[in-house]
Amino acid sequence: MHVDASCINCGRAVGGADQKFCPGCGQPTPVHRIDWHFLGHELEHSVLHMDRGILYSLKQLMLQPGKLLRDYIEGRRGNQVKPVLLITMTAAAVLLLNRLLNGAGVMDSAAMDALGVGPGVPPELAKLAASFRSVNAWIESHFAAFTLMLLPLEALIFRVVFSRFGKLNYPEWLVITTLLTVQTFVVWSLLVLVHRWLPQTQVLAVLLGSAYSVVSLVQFFEGRPIWSTLWRALLALGTFSVLSTMATVVAVIVVLLSH
Repeated sequence: MHVDASCINCGRAVGGADQKFCPGCGQPTPVHRIDWHFLGHELEHSVLHMDRGILYSLKQLMLQPGKLLRDYIEGRRGNQVKPVLLITMTAAAVLLLNRLLNGAGVMDSAAMDALGVGPGVPPELAKLAASFRSVNAWIESHFAAFTLMLLPLEALIFRVVFSRFGKLNYPEWLVITTLLTVQTFVVWSLLVLVHRWLPQTQVLAVLLGSAYSVVSLVQFFEGRPIWSTLWRALLALGTFSVLSTMATVVAVIVVLLSH
C-alpha cells in the first residue's frame, strides 16, 4: 500500500527501499494497510518486543532499577517506554485486578464503614464515615489522575531531601518518582493475585513498594555512601506518606463540612 517515492505524510523524498521511516516526520515508509498482520506486528513491537516496549521496560525497572533510572536520566532512553504511559497502565492494572480478583476497589474503607453503621452510632461518626466513603469513591473513580496529582508533591520532597546529594533538578525527580511509583503498582498487582493468602494487599504493596524504592535509589546512587542514601530515601518516603495522608484527611473534612 502506498509504495511511492515520497512520504505520504509530508511529501519528502524517500531515500530508497531500505528506508523504513521518513527522516522529516517519522512516518513509516511505505505505509501498510491495516489488517490482522499489521495489528499483530504493532502488538509485537509496541508491547511484547524484547528490545523495547512495555514489558521490556517493566522487566528492567523491576530487575535492574538503578541502571534503568541512570539510563533514563543520562539520556539513554531509546529502548524505554515513557514513564507516564507506564504509570497510567500499571494504575489501570491495579484497579482492574482488584475489582476482578479481590471483589473490591483499591481504597479499603471497611473500618470506617463499620464505624458508620449499626444502632447507637453517633450521627457525627456516621457523617464522618460517609465523608470518608465519598472521598474514597472519588479516588477510586480517578485513581490514575489522583496518582499523577500526588507525583509533583513526592518529587518536591525528594528534591529537597536529596538537594545536596545527587544534584538532580525537579523535572528529573518527577521522572524518578514516577518510575518508583510504577514499581509499587507492579508489586501491588502481583499481590492482588495472591490476596486469598495475603490479606491487606494495599498495606503490603505500600511497604514492599517503599522497600523497592529504597533499593532502587541505593543502586541509582551507586558509589555514594549507602547509609546516606538510605536515610534520605526513608525520610522522603515517610514525609510523603504523612503529607499525602494529611491531604486525604483535609479532603474528608472539606466534604464533612460541606454537608
